[in-house]
Amino acid sequence: MPWFNAGARRTGSSTFFILDTDMQLLDTLVARAIPWVPRALIHKISRRYIAGDTLAEALVRVQQLNAQGFAVTLDVLGETISTLPEAQATADAYIEVLHAVQAQGLQANISIKPSALGLLLGEQQCEQLILRILEIAERHQNSVCLDMEDASCTQKEIELFGRLRARFGNVGLALQAYLLRTYQDLEPLMQRAHTLRICKGIYVEDRSHLVHDAWNDRSAINEHFLKHVVRCFEAGSFVGIATHDAALIARIVERVRRDGIDRSQFEFQMLLGVCEPLRDKLRGMGFNVRIYVPFGKDWYGYSTRRLNENPRIAGHIAKALIGL
Repeated sequence: MPWFNAGARRTGSSTFFILDTDMQLLDTLVARAIPWVPRALIHKISRRYIAGDTLAEALVRVQQLNAQGFAVTLDVLGETISTLPEAQATADAYIEVLHAVQAQGLQANISIKPSALGLLLGEQQCEQLILRILEIAERHQNSVCLDMEDASCTQKEIELFGRLRARFGNVGLALQAYLLRTYQDLEPLMQRAHTLRICKGIYVEDRSHLVHDAWNDRSAINEHFLKHVVRCFEAGSFVGIATHDAALIARIVERVRRDGIDRSQFEFQMLLGVCEPLRDKLRGMGFNVRIYVPFGKDWYGYSTRRLNENPRIAGHIAKALIGL
């Protein structure tokens, strides 16, 4: 019997459908209402999803998660920079994270957004900053994931990854399953084993960039997501499976069992504070699970972006707030 019955909610009375539709409406309404939500309330809500303003607070959360059996990816908030000195400060913050993780013996790597390190201000300077981060990470036997951003950055970031990977083996790359181009982007990477993260994608993009129906229905991305993950399995690349979609996770688990995929070849990745019962269930089944832990003073920017970009997260927050 499968560990998750993807069809369970479709059986029985129509009440389940009505409730699901109502919750989708709630998600959307919450996301649209964000500009009118008091800043203090956003801060209160964000404490479940952001580890704190400081590195010290984040490290406490990492210790707790490690003790529960979860690995962690730390993310320093604040990709909206406007000067190269700000990019340097971001790089310094990540280096401080790497030193602290090493000093405390924590199981945590880092995830970086190239735009936060000056990609759109000066590509050469951005690359030099990331090379410095990778050098420190390598010294500490740690790793770095290059986040993928909106479509205007995709080509730049893939080319950047190629240059970085030629010099360091401890860098991975995130790819977004809702982009049509991911099929062609993935194939050259399959020529050698890489560390990749597959996610659905959260940026609001022109429909011409997206797989069929992704604009209207996020479940339409699932088939593409699954194909990308399977392609990584076939190529022997390590893959981070970054999704909270229980039905999609069920299909991946079934595929892993059917094909006998070694559990050391992949991990599930989830955001801090989101879908914790599912997260705990996966860990209890013996799968590797990594929690994406953001921290920093840009909590408001991160919170509002996440809520606007993904109404389902807004729904999780609303339900947590009112105790559903």
